Amino acid sequence: MDQFDTLEKHTQWGIDILEKYIKFVKDRTEIEINYAKQLRNLAKKYQPKKNSKEEDEYMYSSCQAFLATLNEMNDYAGQHEVISENMTSQITTELARYVQELKQERKSHFHDGRKAQQHIETCWKQLESSKRRFERDCKEADRAQQYFEKMDADLNVTKADVEKARQQAQVRHQMAEESKGEYLSTLQRFNQEQREHYHTHIPTIFQKIQDMEERRIIRIGESMKTFAEVDRQVTPIIGKCLDEITKAVDSIDPKHVSGKLPSELGSHLGCGGGDI
Repeated sequence: MDQFDTLEKHTQWGIDILEKYIKFVKDRTEIEINYAKQLRNLAKKYQPKKNSKEEDEYMYSSCQAFLATLNEMNDYAGQHEVISENMTSQITTELARYVQELKQERKSHFHDGRKAQQHIETCWKQLESSKRRFERDCKEADRAQQYFEKMDADLNVTKADVEKARQQAQVRHQMAEESKGEYLSTLQRFNQEQREHYHTHIPTIFQKIQDMEERRIIRIGESMKTFAEVDRQVTPIIGKCLDEITKAVDSIDPKHVSGKLPSELGSHLGCGGGDI
C-alpha cells in the first residue's frame, strides 16, 4: 500500500457521503411532491359539487369554514411543492454538479501524486543502476591492475604482454573513474530530486487534497443549512394558511345556524296545510 492509498479511500468515502446525502434530499423532494399531490386530491375530493344540494349547504358558516379549509389546503400543498422545487434547485442540482467537479479534482491530485512517486522511483532505479555499474567497473579495474602487476613481476613474460596488460589496466581504471563520476552526478541529482519530492512536491499535493476535503466538508454543511432554511422559508406562509383556517372557524355563528332550524322545520311541517 503506497502513501496515497489511505487518502484515496478517505476521499472516496467523502464523495460517497455527498452522493448519499444527494439521494436523501431527492427522496425528501419526492415525499414533498407526493404529499402535495395527495393534499390537492384530498381538497378536490371534498369540494362541493356544483349545482347540487351539497352546494346549497355551504351557505352555513360552518360549511363555509370547511370550504375555507379546503382552499387553504391547496395553498398548503403549494408550499410543499415549493420545498421540493427549492431543495432540487438549491441542493441536489448544485451538489450533483459539485460532486462531478470534486471527482475531477480528486483524480487530478492523485494523478500528480502517483506521477511524483513514479518519478522518484525512476530516479532511485537510475541511481541503483549507476551504483552497480560503478562497483562492477571498480572490480574490473582492480582485477586488471592485479593482472598487470602479476605480469610485470613475471620475468618470463614478454615486454609486449606486460605493456598490453598495463594498457588494459589503464583503460579499466579510466572506465572506473568515469563510472564514479557518473555515479556521483546521479547521486547528487537523486538527492536533489528526493529533497524536492519530500519537501515540496508531496507536501504541496497533500495540502491540495486537504484543502479539497475541507471545501467538501464546508459544502455539505452549507447544504444541510440550506435544507433547514428551505423549510424555514415556507413556515410563515404555512402559518398564514393555518391562521386563515382558524379565522374561518372563528367566524362560525352557532346561533345563526341553529336559528334557521325553526323556519326549516316549519316549512316542512306546514306542507299539509289547514287546521287539525
